[in-house]
Amino acid sequence: MSLKTYIKKNKKRLRKRKRLIAFLSILAVLGLSTATFAWFTVNTFAGVNDFELKISTGDELRVSMQNHGSDINQYVFEITNDMMNQHLRKYNTSLKEMVLYPVTTNNGSTFTYHHGEAAKPNDKDNYSYLEIECYFIATKEMWVHLTTETNKEDSDKIGTYVKSSSPSPQSEITQAVRVDFQTDSDGVKTWEPNKGSQVTRLTTFDLPSGDMVYNDSNNLFHLDKLTPKKVTFRLWMEGEDPQCDNDVQRANLTVRMSFVGCDDKNNPFS
Repeated sequence: MSLKTYIKKNKKRLRKRKRLIAFLSILAVLGLSTATFAWFTVNTFAGVNDFELKISTGDELRVSMQNHGSDINQYVFEITNDMMNQHLRKYNTSLKEMVLYPVTTNNGSTFTYHHGEAAKPNDKDNYSYLEIECYFIATKEMWVHLTTETNKEDSDKIGTYVKSSSPSPQSEITQAVRVDFQTDSDGVKTWEPNKGSQVTRLTTFDLPSGDMVYNDSNNLFHLDKLTPKKVTFRLWMEGEDPQCDNDVQRANLTVRMSFVGCDDKNNPFS
């Protein structure tokens, strides 16, 4: 039985699985492939049970799934499920139908499955990786960074993280996650949570485990004042990562991302 046939036969059963949602959640199931040192074996599934995209700075930085020009009042501070689903409609899918499958990439923009077949984003039939386009705007010129800090209204939560409530070794799935951000002017920047040794040619960065330090290596993109910029972000499971193996089967995953604006000397705006 081919991999595609196996996945299609199990598609109806997978869609019955549900996850509670916070702000932006993805019901995502990791299909499995055939190597022993990485990738998965086709026999079980794991899922992402929570995903959030939030702006953690003040009024200086906002986001939307649509380009509203310079009218900053049309932009918001977080991406919601409805906004995500509206974007995914053009792929004839939704968050509840989204299924993630381990893929790999060397440039952060084109992806392949284990045996080299091209993977398409938000693929409802063959499963792959999540790709979303959104627009950031700022009231002043700035560089946008991921941050582990929080704003005053959300001080009980860490600003950016990937974690799993599954026991070890399932929880090692957090080391196989990648998220990248691409703009036309700034290229691709890839966040690798819990970064270990290099496994592909793709350059990645991680965030500090202690106090947040902003520098040129962890900025994502530049914004001019009141000029929206389209940002494509992608979430995937890196099949070449040694942790993306059978030990992480049936793991759950929670991903949260918060952003902050900094000046050209990497000083965050208060």
